[in-house]
Amino acid sequence: MTFVHAFQFIGDNAGLLWHKSVEHMAISAVAVAIAMAVALPIGLWLGHLHRGSFLAVNVANIGRALPSLAVLSIGIAFLGVGKANVVLALLVLAIPPIITNAYVAVDSVETDAVGAARGMGMRPTQLFVKVELPLAIPLTFAGIRTAAVYVVATATIASLAGGEGLGDIIFNQASYRLPGVVAAAIWVSALALLVEGAFALLQRLVTPAGLRHEAPGIGPAMEPMDIG
Repeated sequence: MTFVHAFQFIGDNAGLLWHKSVEHMAISAVAVAIAMAVALPIGLWLGHLHRGSFLAVNVANIGRALPSLAVLSIGIAFLGVGKANVVLALLVLAIPPIITNAYVAVDSVETDAVGAARGMGMRPTQLFVKVELPLAIPLTFAGIRTAAVYVVATATIASLAGGEGLGDIIFNQASYRLPGVVAAAIWVSALALLVEGAFALLQRLVTPAGLRHEAPGIGPAMEPMDIG
């Protein structure tokens, strides 16, 4: 009966859930955008240089090992309670899959393609922009897609540090009762699936036509790549 009441809660409180969803997605978008701005240049350039696998591996491992709630708690000591602390915790979650996939994507570009480009007289920057980057798009975008799903699914912690979003309902059983908590959890799951689908479509659109049938990650979102 709890799930029945949860869906009744959704029907009766669609306006509240929509408002909280806007807040939830806003803070998620900020975290993913900052993570992309930080991680993409580092991962892509290190992949171009074929150096930094140690950095890429350890960033990924650290990101997996640090619980978001622990980062949130530690951040309160430095940033206090508020959105900045929440964004920091989400960045720790989002940066590893982006930087790791970006590195692997460029580092693993076919050597034949790179050699042919060099034989045509391309300079390193031209080689990166015209050859390596287009070929690296599918796997790079898979990392962004994974990070986005992780962040949306975890952004409920915002309410624990003075933020906003659907966590305000999930962590407030006293006010919304169990059906409200379950309803908000269902809503978060639906948002994560929606983001997964949207990024899967966007990934397909930005992938060069010749790579679409063999590109990794154009199915379910990929886990961050391990580098052996």
